Parts: sequence; structure tokens; C-alpha cells
Amino acid sequence: MLVFDKLKQLIAYYEAVLELPHRTEIARELRDEDDLFLLMLYSEMLGIPNPVYYYTLELYPYMIEEFHDWHLRMGMDKSPLTGIRCC
Repeated sequence: MLVFDKLKQLIAYYEAVLELPHRTEIARELRDEDDLFLLMLYSEMLGIPNPVYYYTLELYPYMIEEFHDWHLRMGMDKSPLTGIRCC
């Protein structure tokens, strides 16, 4: 077991060394993906037709906490939606 643990530590160290220069890029890509997902989620409320609106409706309670940060990143000082008061 000792050799196996050492091997796992070595692999974790190797992955950390490879990932180090790209952390900001990875974080930016993840943030962009989240922004796109939130745009798709709230697009019907913003007036953009969303063909999967019925399925995304279930996600609103989980995503409402992230809505404030999202609309600030998108450059909107106040919430663009009348039904959601976050500011």
C-alpha cells in the first residue's frame, strides 16, 4: 500500500505542475460556460425564445443565488428581471 500511496502522490504532483500555468485560463473558461448556461436559463425571461424553457424552469431555485453575480458580470447594474429582486 505504501508504494500505491506514493504513486498517487506523484501523479497528483504531476497534474498540479501541468495545471499551474493554465489555472487562470481554466477559471475563465468555466466562468464563461456558467455565464452561457445562465443566459440560456434566463433567456425566456429576457425576451429571447428558448425552446427548452419547460425543462430549465426546474433549475431556477438552484440558480437564483448565482443570478446577482451573473448580471453584474454581464454589465447590468440592476436586475433585468422584474420577478427576481436581488439588488
